[in-house]
Amino acid sequence: MNVTLESKDLLILPGGTTWGEEIHQPILERIGQALKLGTIVAAICGATDALANMGYLDTRKHTSNNLEYTKMVCPNYKGEKFYELGSAVSDANLVTASGIAPLEFAMEVLKKIDVFTPDTLHSWYNLNKTHKPEYFFQLMNSIKK
Repeated sequence: MNVTLESKDLLILPGGTTWGEEIHQPILERIGQALKLGTIVAAICGATDALANMGYLDTRKHTSNNLEYTKMVCPNYKGEKFYELGSAVSDANLVTASGIAPLEFAMEVLKKIDVFTPDTLHSWYNLNKTHKPEYFFQLMNSIKK
């Protein structure tokens, strides 16, 4: 695999049930170095278990679909004391999320890449979470500033 990950890059690991397959090993083996270099690594759903099994969550705050499930399917996982019960958790340049929290996952990733002002980001989140029209207008007004 010929990929160079650097500081300020963003690597998103999507959810799914195939993370234990050999095809994913080359990218998983590069995650440790990417985290050290400052690459933003964002994993959701089954990808969090892949990170757990590789040891990348042993010393960082994180979440997943379910702690007990992660412990069951990840024999190498030793990060239980850093596990947080929440939809999405950020720790420095690492973002993890439950598979049922794609909006919260996106919110944490958007915070990391710093493309919106806090007002715009919160308006975007509230619009997508509630579908209330007032947040659309709030979002549009925040972009005009």
